[in-house]
Amino acid sequence: MRNNLILPLLLTASLAYAQPKVSTPDGPVDFEEYEPVSTLKVAEHKLTRAKYPFIDVHNHQYEMDRADLNSLIAQMDALNMGLMVNLSGRGFSSNTAESTKFFDGALTNIQKTNPKRIALFTNINFAGVGEKSWTDQAVRTLEEDVRKGAKGLKIYKSLGFNVKDSEGKRVRVDDPRLDPIWAKCGELGIPVLIHTADPKPFWDPMDRFNERWLELKLHPGRKRSDNNPVAWEQLIAEQHNVFRKHPKTTFINAHMGWYPNNLNKLDSLMKAFPNMVVEIGAVIAELGRQPRAAHNFFVKNQDRILFGKDSWVPSEYSTYFRVLETDDEYFPYHKKYHAFWRMYGLALPDDVLKKVYYKNALRIIPGLDKSQFPQ
Repeated sequence: MRNNLILPLLLTASLAYAQPKVSTPDGPVDFEEYEPVSTLKVAEHKLTRAKYPFIDVHNHQYEMDRADLNSLIAQMDALNMGLMVNLSGRGFSSNTAESTKFFDGALTNIQKTNPKRIALFTNINFAGVGEKSWTDQAVRTLEEDVRKGAKGLKIYKSLGFNVKDSEGKRVRVDDPRLDPIWAKCGELGIPVLIHTADPKPFWDPMDRFNERWLELKLHPGRKRSDNNPVAWEQLIAEQHNVFRKHPKTTFINAHMGWYPNNLNKLDSLMKAFPNMVVEIGAVIAELGRQPRAAHNFFVKNQDRILFGKDSWVPSEYSTYFRVLETDDEYFPYHKKYHAFWRMYGLALPDDVLKKVYYKNALRIIPGLDKSQFPQ
């Protein structure tokens, strides 16, 4: 009787985790252990270098004020990365003096090494929102950073999540006290790369229907409904309100605005917000499982898609190159917990590929060196 009750439950992924891991062929296998060797024989093009020099508009380097940038550039060369945009221009210190020191040090390090290869975005210190003159000071700091050499502004997902004002209240993404900042970016002609929310499944029940179940199992801190009371739809709506209110400012929507798995919806947003462009950081797995739809989306919106990766793990870029450049079939993603499905290549035309890799970034981000990129 007991076995009759247990056996059906073993079919669920959650209880499969509780079973002992075994190496015998006929024993129970946990979901994360299951790695079948494909018998499919198709053409393979395992790319380690991009076809064209590219600009990564979504990267994070946390020691750029003192790191050996020649070593970093050597790694970039191996990938054919022409230029890296470090979005963490002010690091993560909430102390304005400390973050300014980091920013100035990073600019100095870049200038003495190779300013053609690395660019910095600045950041906003939201500590003190609501205090007298906070907005004016934030705008002045932004202007000063751009004067020094910042090419844009990066907004972290903490805005909307856990940024609090001087009274302890959540600061909405579309808080009117931030409007002068967005407006100033438009006046200065710099883009705002903004990350709002996370994938929608992080808010969904963690059950057998959730595609990101394994990721949430391995990274429980990503379960947003457990540690953040703000609904996903609310955060996204607040972001869109900002786009709507500031049509003269260009916004680079990080991670394709978390709509890479609903390209019809994203296409409608591209129409609704002509000042919004998108980058593909951390969502290549979504694109690689819908090659025909993604190919058509890229061709249609070829002037408004930028290359981005997010985390600096050089070996992972090969997945991006293979999805964008080839027509390969059924190949693995580099992190099973992030995507247990297989990838397919989009086989983008060269003219579209050049725009995604570098032409769009050169048009949207001011002051980047164009000499190293094909015309």
